[in-house]
Amino acid sequence: MGIKIVCKNKKAYHEYEILDTYEAGMVLSGPEVKSLRGGRGNLVDGHVAINARGEAMLYNVHISHYMFTSHNPVEPLRVRKLLLHKRELHKLNGKLKEKGLALIPLKIYFIENGKAKIELGLAKGKKMYDKRATLKEQQGKRELARVMRRG
Repeated sequence: MGIKIVCKNKKAYHEYEILDTYEAGMVLSGPEVKSLRGGRGNLVDGHVAINARGEAMLYNVHISHYMFTSHNPVEPLRVRKLLLHKRELHKLNGKLKEKGLALIPLKIYFIENGKAKIELGLAKGKKMYDKRATLKEQQGKRELARVMRRG
């Protein structure tokens, strides 16, 4: 079966330089899991912060409410707790205090046993000229691949 990717944050690779990645579990309600299985999630404006109690919290990630639920729907933009090892939390907390680093969600996926996981990226914001250089490099690779296909 493998991994089923639910949603990706494509904008993150354009806006940020990803330095390191981490995998975390998420504390979700039942209807949120069902909604994610249907592919109804959005990571674009999401970010992660570590609160005063040392817990990683996920902000601004939109998970639409499940339309077939019978009880009160959950707020789509609610703050969600992330499950990381204590040593990872301490390491991330130290790195997040550095200037210019942020922890952003890259993708949400389900692993083989049905648990939802989120891939987080320790990122540094790109400047405008970095974005232009990246686009130019990608266009060059595309052009080279096109020429190689022709023969």
